[in-house]
Order: sequence, then structure tokens, then C-alpha cells
Amino acid sequence: MILNQRTQALRAQVEDAVKELHQLSQEIGHKELSAMVGDLRNRMTDPFMFVIVGEVKAGKSSFVNALLDTGRDICAVAPQPMTDTIQQIVYGEQEQITVVNPYLKKIFLPVEILKEIAIVDTPGTNSIVAQHQEVTERFVPASDLVLFVFEAKNPYRQSAWDFFDFIHTDWHKKVVFILQQKDLMSPEDLLVNEKGLYDFAVKKGIAEPTIFSTSAKAELDGHFDQSGFSLVRDYIRTHVTGGRGAALKLRNNITTSYGILDRIRTDLDTRSEQYKTDTAFRNDIVQTLENQEKKSNNQANILIENLLNGYDRTTKNIGQELSDGLSFPSMLKRSFMGIFSKQASITDWLDELSKKLEVNLNAELKSKLSDGVVDLADSVQQMAKMIDLKIKQSNTVVRSDHYIFEDIADKRAATLKELQEAFSKFMSRSDSFTDERLFPENASISPSIAAGSGAAIIGLILAGVTQTAVFDITGGVLTGIGLLFAGITAGMQRRKIVSGYDSEIAKGRERMAEALEQKLKYYIRSIKGKIGDNFLELDALLETEEKQIAHFEAQYSGVLGRLKEIDGALVV
Repeated sequence: MILNQRTQALRAQVEDAVKELHQLSQEIGHKELSAMVGDLRNRMTDPFMFVIVGEVKAGKSSFVNALLDTGRDICAVAPQPMTDTIQQIVYGEQEQITVVNPYLKKIFLPVEILKEIAIVDTPGTNSIVAQHQEVTERFVPASDLVLFVFEAKNPYRQSAWDFFDFIHTDWHKKVVFILQQKDLMSPEDLLVNEKGLYDFAVKKGIAEPTIFSTSAKAELDGHFDQSGFSLVRDYIRTHVTGGRGAALKLRNNITTSYGILDRIRTDLDTRSEQYKTDTAFRNDIVQTLENQEKKSNNQANILIENLLNGYDRTTKNIGQELSDGLSFPSMLKRSFMGIFSKQASITDWLDELSKKLEVNLNAELKSKLSDGVVDLADSVQQMAKMIDLKIKQSNTVVRSDHYIFEDIADKRAATLKELQEAFSKFMSRSDSFTDERLFPENASISPSIAAGSGAAIIGLILAGVTQTAVFDITGGVLTGIGLLFAGITAGMQRRKIVSGYDSEIAKGRERMAEALEQKLKYYIRSIKGKIGDNFLELDALLETEEKQIAHFEAQYSGVLGRLKEIDGALVV
């Protein structure tokens, strides 16, 4: 009774752990895996379940009929293959048959042994109906003991042993081998096949294979001493009935849960590997953009330096012309001439000098800027070309047909496909590499800077020159004297005026450098930003993946820890 209470308590713990495993499989989103765990949960309180497997015409149905010993055939037997569905045989007060689906029916029988065991008779492992194998494979994980029935004359067919690998290697199920129809062989030949089956099973990883040779015909004909079924029943009584079945079933449930967790572990590792690969790919994209931005900024710095050198040459030439024109003899001559001709006035000369500065600056800066921006655009486009190549070479770890996580594989494939398509469009559009705020229509950066700076500089010079002039619009002589006085004064203040010019030119240079720095590097950043925008969906996918993987890892560790704790407490 103490053992029963303890076993019952452990079963409740296993049920809780399997419930968590079911939730994990559902969250992962794999329907087949979830259905498998659901079957395991539904059968945890069922009797100890035998699953009978083997090839077509190996004698499985005859074996079941003889084992149940009801005096009649429960499973149909005929020369041609008869088991076209899986038959789950369980205890019932009254005999009845329930069709669960086209491939599964449940048979209720009032047979005493079925109070402690349930039997699942399956179609042949080499059945031509694909669904048979699929449904059989759903029963195997929930089985407590697999009886692998071979035709005694030939226990070496490859299709049968392939299915054995699924049972033993994939699910670590306890397997008992049955050599059926031994009545069709001589004792000597039977002994050879028993030994051959034993050795083959050992090679397959079973330390001490359990093998029974039976004859359903002899059992059903009443030749019990020749049928071999008494040994099978003794095995069942020793290992299953009489109180051990419940603990064994718990152990099998734990083993099956381990098997499911192993599949989840393998695929979680694959998913994590894909996440790491995608994250490395994304980080590589970021680093590539950073490196290319630095290269493009260096290109911009070279362009700015060339523009400033052109600015310096032009303003220096105009400055020299201004200095020469402000010499005392030049100003005196221009003042006298201005009395008789407006064309030779100081104001006209300075106005012409202002226009000349503007024209020369525009010509110098526009040509250098045009050539430089082409080089800069090539550098920026190289940034995009490198990213395009990296997208096309991105590595895929999770396949779209992966056992689990095919949803995330499909979503990732769709995201990368959309990324490639979007980036191809981005590369093909010329407006991806322009910015109207940087290059407004019918204008350039240089005229605005040059014109503004030139006008401001010349305007200040004019103001400085005319501040000491005296104009009397009613007296022509006074006007001439005033202009003469202005010219003489300007000549005497030549150093101050030239110094003012140089100061304003320096300020203009600083403003132009700042404007070029701001506009050109803004252009580079804006193109980099446009490229980066193509990765927003991938970034969102990776963020979701990181959270989901962490969530699944925590769930996996929780279920595994609980199973190990229960496993350690379970004594069979």
C-alpha cells in the first residue's frame, strides 16, 4: 500500500511535468510534437500498453489472438494482409468496437488480463498505406513495452530493422522480440535464427535481448507445451502485472518525455545557432556601414579641404587686388576721376570687386564640388553594394522543412526574401542616393555660401569707406570735395580696411567649412540611415527571437529539472 501511495504521488508529479512539456510543445508551435505529448498525457492513467509491431504477415494478429485466449479471433487473420487499421484493445465490461478515425479503432473486451494491460495491434511496418506508419509512430512514444514480431523464418528484413531504430534509438523504448510461426521451422533452424536475432540485436545496442519463439497456431490448437506462450505470460506476470506495471509505466513516461525533450533540445540548439548566425550577420552589416561611413567621411574631408583651398586662393587674389586698389596714389587718382566720371568712382570699383569675388568663388567652388560629390556618391554607393552582397550571402541554419520551428524558419526566409527584394529596389532607384535638402533643384551649395559671404564682406568694406564721406546733394562742389576726402581717408585707413577684409574672409571660410561639414556628412548619414531602414523587419525578428529562445530555454530547463528529480525518486 505504501508503494502504491508513493507511486500515485510520483504519477501526479509526472503528470504535472508532462503538462508543462505539453505547454512547451504547443508554444513552440509544432502540431505533431504537441499531438504526441497530448497522447502521452491522455494515456498516463491507462493500463500498461503493449504495442505490437512487425512486418506484414509476420503473424502479429495471430499472436494477439493467442495471447488474449478468448476462444475466438479478436484480430482478423487471413492469407492476405488484414490489419488495415490500428486496433487498440482495452478492457470493457461489454464487448464493443469504436471507430476513432479511418486509421484507428478501439476494441473493448471483458478479458481479465486487459484490466492491467492494453494491446495495440498495428499494420505492418512495410505497409503500402503511408498513414499506417504515421499513426503507428504516434503510438510508439506513448508505449510502455514494444513487442517486435518477426516471421521466424526471416528476422532480418531491412524495413523491420529500420523501424526498430526508430523505436529503440529515437525513443529508447523497451523492446521484446517475438519469433512467430516457429511451427513452420525445424528446431535446428529456429535455434540458428534465435542466435542470429540475438547477435543482431546486441549490435543494435540492446545489452541482453529478450527473445521468445512462439506458435500462435499451437496455442490456439491447445498444444500449450509447444506454443511458447507460457514463457510470454510468465514475463508479463513478472515484469508488468502484480503491481510493477504502474511504476514501469511512470518510468516509460519519463523516458518518453526525455525523448521529446531531446528533440526540443536539438532543435533549440539549431534555432540558437541560427539566431547567433543572424545576429553576427546583422552586426557585420552595422560594422560594415560604420566602416564605410568613415571612408565616405574621409572622402568628404578631402572634398572640403579642396574647396577651402580654392576659397583661399580666390579670396587671397581679391584681397591683394583690394589692397593694391586702396593704396594712396590709386585712391587719389580714382577720387579725382570720380569727380568727372561715375564709372571711375570708388563705389563702382568696390561694387565690381564684390561681383568679381562672387563670380570667381562660384566658378572655383562649383567645379570642385561637382567633381567631389561624384566621388563621394561613388563611395556611398559602394557602401550599399557591399551590404547587398552580404545580404545575398547570408547563411541559413534552420531549414524550412525542419522537424520543429518550421514557422520561424518560414518567417525568417520570408523576411530575408523581402529584405533582398527591398534592397534591390533601393539599389536601383537614383533618389536613394540624393537628398533634396542637400542639393535643392537648380541650385548648389557653393553659390549660396559664396554669394552670402561675398556680399557681406564687400558690404562691410563699403560701409567702412563711406562712413567718413560727406555728401551734399545740393552742392556739386561739396560733393566732389566730399568724394575726394572719402578717397583720401580710405587710403589712409588701408591697413584697417584690408585687415577687416581678411577678418571677414576668415569668418566666411569658417562658415563655409561648417556648412560643408554639416551638409556633406549629413548626406552620408542619411544614405546610411536609408540603408539601415531596410533592416528594421529583420531587427524586429531578431528581437522577438531572442526573447522566445530565452523563454523556451527557461521552460525546457524547468521541465528537465522536474523530470530528473522524479526520476531519481522513482524505484522500479
